[in-house]
Amino acid sequence: MRTALIVGAGIGGLAAGVALRRVGWRTRIFERAATPRELGFALNLAPNAVAALRALGVAGRIEAEAHRTRTIELRRLDGRPLKRLDVAALDAPAPALMALRQTVHGALLDATPAGDLALASDGAGFEPDGDGVLLALGDGRRERGDVLIGADGLGSAIRRALRPADPPPRDSGLCAVRGVVRGVTAHLGDLSGAVYLGRGCEAAMIQAGGDAIYWFVSVRASTVASSSLDAPAIAQALLARLPRSFRAVADASSPDDLRYDALVDRDPIAPWGTGAVTLLGDAAHPMLPQTGQGAAQALEDAVALGEALAVPGAGRLHWTGALRAYEHVRAARTAAIVRRGRRLAATVAMDGAIVDWLRASVIRATPARLLAAAMLRV
Repeated sequence: MRTALIVGAGIGGLAAGVALRRVGWRTRIFERAATPRELGFALNLAPNAVAALRALGVAGRIEAEAHRTRTIELRRLDGRPLKRLDVAALDAPAPALMALRQTVHGALLDATPAGDLALASDGAGFEPDGDGVLLALGDGRRERGDVLIGADGLGSAIRRALRPADPPPRDSGLCAVRGVVRGVTAHLGDLSGAVYLGRGCEAAMIQAGGDAIYWFVSVRASTVASSSLDAPAIAQALLARLPRSFRAVADASSPDDLRYDALVDRDPIAPWGTGAVTLLGDAAHPMLPQTGQGAAQALEDAVALGEALAVPGAGRLHWTGALRAYEHVRAARTAAIVRRGRRLAATVAMDGAIVDWLRASVIRATPARLLAAAMLRV
């Protein structure tokens, strides 16, 4: 049977495994962590992400447990409302959801045979092997397959082996504190979420399934004191700029449920791979969170990869051509979203009174339906 080796058991790697098994491949998924379960925070699942999950056959549980995004209110940084957006009223092919990361990852993990997972196994490199590829693991083992998919995230070892001269990830100049908290959804009232926009700052709190709220504050990194880079201390400093209702949500978060990150991406590349090797998700196209599309694009990658490798055939030339076709389909779309994220991040970083006034004026003047559609547009 045809065998696909997948490095990384995150959302992209597991989704790739699901997609390939559905079209007749045997999969082996190698994960550096000793446990397969992910925690993490929350994922924005725009309609294209939900459509991909449906194509993979794992959407049912996720749609049942996630929060269906309905009404979002755009606000100034001090809490004054600018516009209410009825996201649920849009004519979209699937609903927009906000889900806890463990819900999405758990559904994909439950769809993965336990025997396909090799834990505490980190991919270190590869070499061609006849009509296939040989994956080198960190402990010295070798595994052979017909194709190799690097789905091992921003610091991908497979990408380093493919492209050793690539520069490090690109710093956006922004950083973010994010968290998840339960039991305080009353602060949202009748809203699914609220987004706060101000000078050099963006923040949001959004219901993410059950009684959970996901929240974040994103600012220019130059405004954060480098001497105190622990998430609780940074959160307290940033929350002072936000209204009492937002602070009440964030302050209810446990320190263990907070995370601080510098926000980075990478310049788009093409092709993503060579021979029987390719990349998927953040290994290929890490993007800034302002796009709301990181997980969605990994899921779309997985669906497209399954379609490319569904055509019967055998031998290195066949699979090489299928992988280059997959990359051709996906590279332009993901590159456009990476660039869109940079434009959105640039507006967050603007710290001027005139820019702030102009942004608020444009929001007030633009019909709510157009703004809602723009939030979901990819």
